[in-house]
Amino acid sequence: MFKDKIILVTGGTGSWGYELVEQLLFLQPKEIRILSRNESNQFSMKEAFDHHPSLHFLIGDIKEKDAMIEATQGVHYVFHLAALKHVPVCEDQPIEALKSNVIGTQNVIDAAIINKVERVVYISTDKASNPSNFYGLSKAMGEKLIIHANTLNSATKFVCIRGGNVLGTNGSVIHVFKRQIQEKGKVGITDPRMTRFFLTVEEAIKLVFKATFESIGGETFVMKMPACKITDLADLLIEASGKPNIGTEILGVRPGEKIHELLLSDYESTMTVTYDDEYYVILPSIHIDGLKAYYKDYQPINLEEYNSGQSLMDKEELRKMLKKGGFI
Repeated sequence: MFKDKIILVTGGTGSWGYELVEQLLFLQPKEIRILSRNESNQFSMKEAFDHHPSLHFLIGDIKEKDAMIEATQGVHYVFHLAALKHVPVCEDQPIEALKSNVIGTQNVIDAAIINKVERVVYISTDKASNPSNFYGLSKAMGEKLIIHANTLNSATKFVCIRGGNVLGTNGSVIHVFKRQIQEKGKVGITDPRMTRFFLTVEEAIKLVFKATFESIGGETFVMKMPACKITDLADLLIEASGKPNIGTEILGVRPGEKIHELLLSDYESTMTVTYDDEYYVILPSIHIDGLKAYYKDYQPINLEEYNSGQSLMDKEELRKMLKKGGFI
């Protein structure tokens, strides 16, 4: 599918971008364009990939429509990763989150249509489901824009992929806990009841590819993800550190933070089918030609909602995941 094609990755210098590019290179694309605002990260990534001739780095911002039109010229596939992602930042600066996560996404859509891109894949988050903070709200709006783009009478297909937390990405709780263990001698837990979905970045990108290959446009693929108690994660990282007398501190829930993350809300569940062992698919409330007919033989899910407080991993299962990801 990607052989000899030109691919654009927005926000491609982050953890997802590194893994996405690494896996894409095995599929022999003609060119991978990596667009981001950070020249230092671009330089580091260029070095990490040994100046691979297929990689081309572009300084640019999805908030600039003209830059997006230029970046998508001749492109076949767009993976849209760029966003303001940190919940407290988006709470403190909602206008900036709106510009990047909503207007920036519309700029990607417009540029893709103008340049007749074959497919745009939007990477969303569990926080877009029944959002409780501005980050989640802005990503939910981005999802709506991406799905609606399939009604704009263009040849470009648009699909959303929604997943939970990915282990070890920039700003991940794992890095925070490890730093606290080393520097403070204690780990800060916002609430001992808190649970989160987790997946390794390698597994997440493989699922992204699967949805990219098999989607027809207009649907939202929801990753089925294991979940754990944050206290279990902290305990295992403390144990693996080998440091004695590491305690925990209860900090209180931050503004907009949920006790349990949500990948499917009760409303979305009424429009969701089981795709296979790895995905659910949310069908849109708006009409998109051929979509509901394509999924008519798929079974509706038997869930009121899908949250991280359900089917928790035990400590041994979580330990195996952390070892697989190289975190302990």
